[in-house]
Amino acid sequence: MRRSIVEQTISPTVHQQPPWRAWAIVIGAGIIWLIAYNLVQPLAQVITFRVLGLQEGSHLGEAVAFFLYDVPKILLLLSGMIFLISTIRSFFSPERTRELLGGKREGIGNILAAGLGVLTPFCSCSAVPLFIGFVEAGIPLGVTFSFLIAAPMVNEVALVMLFGMFGWQIASLYLIAGMSVAILAGMIIGRLHLERYVEDFVWQIKGGDGATVLTRLTWHQRFAMAWENTREIVGKVWLYVIIGIAVGAGIHGYVPEDALAGVLGREAWWSVPVGVILGVPLYSNAAGIIPVVQALMAKGAALGTVLAFMMAVVALSLPEMIILRRVLKPRLIAIFIGTVTTGIVVVGYLFNLIVN
Repeated sequence: MRRSIVEQTISPTVHQQPPWRAWAIVIGAGIIWLIAYNLVQPLAQVITFRVLGLQEGSHLGEAVAFFLYDVPKILLLLSGMIFLISTIRSFFSPERTRELLGGKREGIGNILAAGLGVLTPFCSCSAVPLFIGFVEAGIPLGVTFSFLIAAPMVNEVALVMLFGMFGWQIASLYLIAGMSVAILAGMIIGRLHLERYVEDFVWQIKGGDGATVLTRLTWHQRFAMAWENTREIVGKVWLYVIIGIAVGAGIHGYVPEDALAGVLGREAWWSVPVGVILGVPLYSNAAGIIPVVQALMAKGAALGTVLAFMMAVVALSLPEMIILRRVLKPRLIAIFIGTVTTGIVVVGYLFNLIVN
């Protein structure tokens, strides 16, 4: 019988560590994190207007202050929240995920899949192995798509950055909207019975014996795994964060107030489709696009429009479609794009209608 991945990769000496030591390290790091987070804004002001001598209210001064404040703030938020979420995620395994999704009725399976997608690390490169693994486990096609839509669109990076920049209300609205799109799109795709548009080789792949040893992890192991996951994710997105905030800082400092209201504001009926069309060709993740979204809103763009733009960027990226082509036939990809696009447009209009 195979040993679990966790059992193979974690040193046996870890088992000997007393749990209080792991908790002491984490609590100490948390205190340092809180102090650093509260010092970010005053330090950004001091560096911009005293050390660099830039004038308050000037275009350059506002842009630099925006950049120096948002970069460390977002990186600190990402590090702290990803560590917390990764610790929670250590109680799950891929095998348990497949067990939870397999054999579930339509609706319940889609809701579970979308919820698990939020808690699952995902990038375009993992789309194909995830898809094959789910199909191999007998998970319905519609449920699989609910997971594939929710995972990139509503992940911990997106939620942490939205919380840090807009507050919990907007982050919660985005979570609800993104999961709704994933659930409904998956249900529609499931109802259409499109299995014939999955590439034939996917159905021919046979799974292993499924024997898995589920090891009960110590707190030291959970924290160690969470730390490694935090390093990996932040290591992948930090450059996107800096580039996105730099673009946002430029918009914040140099674009006149309400300059975008006529094109992307609530009064322009075409603003949501335009936002989606602009977002599809772009290739970015939530870390790179959310600072731009914040700057666009500050200049008069409507909330529903910019969130539709963001959803299109992270859920309908061209590279992801190219990768999915390895396992999906063109017609299913077209149906997938059309269904998700329709859901995003509807969400955008609803947000513009109900959120002032």
